[in-house]
Amino acid sequence: MTIEEPVQSADRVSTGLSGLDEVLDGLRIGDNVVWRVSDLADYRRFVLPFVDAASDAGRQIIYLRFGQHPPIIQQHPAVRTIEIDALGGFESFTSRVWHLIEQHGRGAFYVCDSLSELLNAWATDAMVGNFFRVVCPFLFELDTVAWFALHPERHSRITLDRIRQTTQVMIDAQRHGDQVQIQPIKAWRRQSPTMFLPHREQDGQFQPITDSSDATRLQASLELENPPRQPLLDYWDRLFQDASRALSEQDDNCIKNLQEQVLQVLISRDPQMLELARRYLSLEDLLSIRSRLVGSGYIGGKATGMLIARNILLKETPERWQQLLEPHDSSYLGTDAYYAFLVHNGLWPAIMRQRSESGYLAEAPALRDGILAGGFPDEIRTELERLLDHYGQYPILVRSSSLQEDGFGNAFAGKYESVFLVNQGSPEQRLCALENAVRRVYASSMSEDALFYRKQRGLDQREEPMALLIQRVNGRFHGRYYLPDAAGVGVSRNTFAWDSNMAPEAGMVRLVMGLGTRAVDRIEGDHACVMALDHPMRQPFRNQDENYRFSQHLVDLLDLQDGILDTRPLSQLLETTKDLPMARLAEVDRAASTRAEQIGLQGPVWRLTFRPLVQHSPFIKRLSQLLKTLEAGYRHPVDVEFTLHLNDRGEPSFNLVQCRPLATIGETGPVAIPDPLPESRLLFRTRGHFMGGNINLAIERIIRVDASVYAGLSTSERYDVARRIGDEVRSSDEPTLLIGPGRWGTSSPDLGVPVRFSDIAGVAALVEVSEKAGEMVPDLSYGSHFFQDLVETGTAYAALFPENDHCDYFPNRLPGESDRAEIPAHPAVRVHHLKQRLLQLTGDVVRQQLVCYFTD
Repeated sequence: MTIEEPVQSADRVSTGLSGLDEVLDGLRIGDNVVWRVSDLADYRRFVLPFVDAASDAGRQIIYLRFGQHPPIIQQHPAVRTIEIDALGGFESFTSRVWHLIEQHGRGAFYVCDSLSELLNAWATDAMVGNFFRVVCPFLFELDTVAWFALHPERHSRITLDRIRQTTQVMIDAQRHGDQVQIQPIKAWRRQSPTMFLPHREQDGQFQPITDSSDATRLQASLELENPPRQPLLDYWDRLFQDASRALSEQDDNCIKNLQEQVLQVLISRDPQMLELARRYLSLEDLLSIRSRLVGSGYIGGKATGMLIARNILLKETPERWQQLLEPHDSSYLGTDAYYAFLVHNGLWPAIMRQRSESGYLAEAPALRDGILAGGFPDEIRTELERLLDHYGQYPILVRSSSLQEDGFGNAFAGKYESVFLVNQGSPEQRLCALENAVRRVYASSMSEDALFYRKQRGLDQREEPMALLIQRVNGRFHGRYYLPDAAGVGVSRNTFAWDSNMAPEAGMVRLVMGLGTRAVDRIEGDHACVMALDHPMRQPFRNQDENYRFSQHLVDLLDLQDGILDTRPLSQLLETTKDLPMARLAEVDRAASTRAEQIGLQGPVWRLTFRPLVQHSPFIKRLSQLLKTLEAGYRHPVDVEFTLHLNDRGEPSFNLVQCRPLATIGETGPVAIPDPLPESRLLFRTRGHFMGGNINLAIERIIRVDASVYAGLSTSERYDVARRIGDEVRSSDEPTLLIGPGRWGTSSPDLGVPVRFSDIAGVAALVEVSEKAGEMVPDLSYGSHFFQDLVETGTAYAALFPENDHCDYFPNRLPGESDRAEIPAHPAVRVHHLKQRLLQLTGDVVRQQLVCYFTD
């Protein structure tokens, strides 16, 4: 090949080879040029003349170096080489390339390594195509010229087709003896009678082979030298094909190597989760997961936690859990499907704007709207249809399972959506509902709470693709309703022990009848049953009436007729549904039943105390064993969500819905509470009703909601109080104690202060006070998402019941309010700065005492 000095018009660019320019009618500004080669030496021999010509034309030339192969450009005075690590994943790599293109601006020229090298980093062929679909239009928009290579035999036809559809120029280069034959496959907006014929090189020119007989003979000769190896399978599929072959051949070394490869691309990147997975997920398990996966990529943290927990139970004590653990029927939508959705809908530019510092929160609403309006690639829709065929008309639950979710230290509890689907109607209606649910969960990744959580924990610049866990809802049909017998949240460490005889290591459960939504969320106007597993009958109530009053009165269920997740009063549900297992879960309130009969109502009146389940079944024993086994397997306290299925004898089997490491506050060693401690120095003191283990915090500021003022406010005024508190919390980083009536974070202002967690994140401690005004009572919401937020941020919690003997509270001892010129005062919000008289908050989990006292 000979290089000739190009003559270029404003929109024309030379390849550096006059013969090639003649074949292609030159390059155009904006062209992306993809070379399909079997040997990178052939790509290199075309790159160097192009670089020289671009250098002579005064162009800025960037070489993007990301492959493991020898460099395409060794050293060139006009070329800037930028190395990029592809091992960080699709998003981080694509974002890095995007920002580099953005930084170098219009008119830059690019040479890239072989796209096929990305397979070694990502394992998923589809994502190579998605990368090209993201960067190619951006390069075109900025009037660049960019060259790429790929090895066609390493890619699926779908990926090759997508790259071809996106690029402006595609050329096959094949070696025939000592010569290189080229054949343009695509040249956008260019055409000649012979442009797309094979061309032989002769004296620096490329002559089209116009004789069909010659062309046929040449093609046959090329196929003899280079037998076609075009795979029918994606690289990802071939990996699992190799895994199946290794298992069938019982090749132990191969099995071990493939297990590690698959774990790295299917399960997690987190070292702690990978260590767990190596112990409890065999290659057979991983193949089973693959068979239930839509798309490719990671299954996410929530799905991984559930699967590992099940295998811990089945492998450590199989004789027990083979019978007592319900088979799971879950499917997964991989993280690559999330990226494919974003790329398919042209949302990558919006992603890049949102990832910037200024756009992190500001751009999120528009991106969320774009996700909700998006459509699905055909191959994903087909798989979703197949998934619905599998589940029939059983209700399903579409759950978030992001890459970092439910890991060690990052639960993301309640930050992303989960969507129940009754899964009724025609196949078209059911598919539409499923697609809407997937969009909703995807869009929830852009919620303010989720974004704030990630930012606060330093995760805002880390890759966080959304996988989905799709589960058959465990339960029974009861006429128009569908619900499980019971559901709950169990924790292997009870850091909210309200009795000195309770051992924290015994664990705790939060139990409800019906769907578990009422066990994981703070219940508005209702209560879950909270039990310490070593003393399940010892409740934090003064008498039987209080026990009944603070029991569960509302049941979450799926209404198949109306097609919604709904809440029904238990009494109303019992009027129409006669086959609920009330005798196994509840007890009759005889006094209330008598009163009901006197006014003509049918009885009996049931109270969901769960005493029959505790007293007449092995529930507590089995749950204790489950939690201890999982804690031993995780080598860390755990938090599980489960549903119960009761047999004819009322004995429970468990459906394990979720498992994650339990975040804890403090340690269990001794702390020093001053003794004696004069009452005059107390702000408050309580026995029990606090959580987080041992607490030892110096407090410099108190923000307190005055219950007497708050009780007289309207609903809108109460929301205004919540906003003012958020502003006040964010105005200073002083260690702050927040005190308020009833429940913090409630969505019902009648029950407390309706702050979002993002409004109060960063406070040192949170106190809920039982106030007679407005019936605002703290909620023992251990295991709820709001609680999980407190635990993960290291926020201590206490519930004060001043009317009880075990509690003292003296708010009148606080110093006068501070001037707050920067934030308008509100009569219900009191702010006390304690520079002159510091407070100490000390909790002893062993003695179950919490005191807040002035240090002087």
